[in-house]
Amino acid sequence: MSRVSQTHPQLVPVPIPDAVATLIGRQIPERVLAAEVEAMNLAYNIKLCRGDRYREAREQCLADLARANKTLAQFNPQLIVRGAA
Repeated sequence: MSRVSQTHPQLVPVPIPDAVATLIGRQIPERVLAAEVEAMNLAYNIKLCRGDRYREAREQCLADLARANKTLAQFNPQLIVRGAA
């Protein structure tokens, strides 16, 4: 198994210690963390809503995803979660 990064051939990925991840997490407002979790769950649910039978559920998930992405974009535009189109 290669430990070389796919983005840069000479970089080896290094795991972030839990204490550092916790410190980074404390810098992000609670509403943004909640929006990120909601957006990830909605993106997964959108993948499950296939076919005409689930059209209304898919549209509702897309609307909720747009609302969550609005919160994420206010904090950092790179946090936006893309739904499965």
